[in-house]
Amino acid sequence: MPHIVVKMFPGRTPQQKQDLADALTQAMIATLQTPADAISVAIEDIEKRDWMDLVAKPEIAVKAATIFKKPGYEIP
Repeated sequence: MPHIVVKMFPGRTPQQKQDLADALTQAMIATLQTPADAISVAIEDIEKRDWMDLVAKPEIAVKAATIFKKPGYEIP
């Protein structure tokens, strides 16, 4: 039962978000042979000013062992 959470800056249209959710779902199906009805995708808009406090520090830096694609920016 994979659940994918995408956190990103605001500004994408609902259609872009749906397209992303569809692409991620297809990637899960192809890579892990997971049935589509077992997958859920959430997309959360996070303001740029809040990124370090709400995402970078608690979701990336603290959970570094679980990050398989690391960002190219420094986290203080």
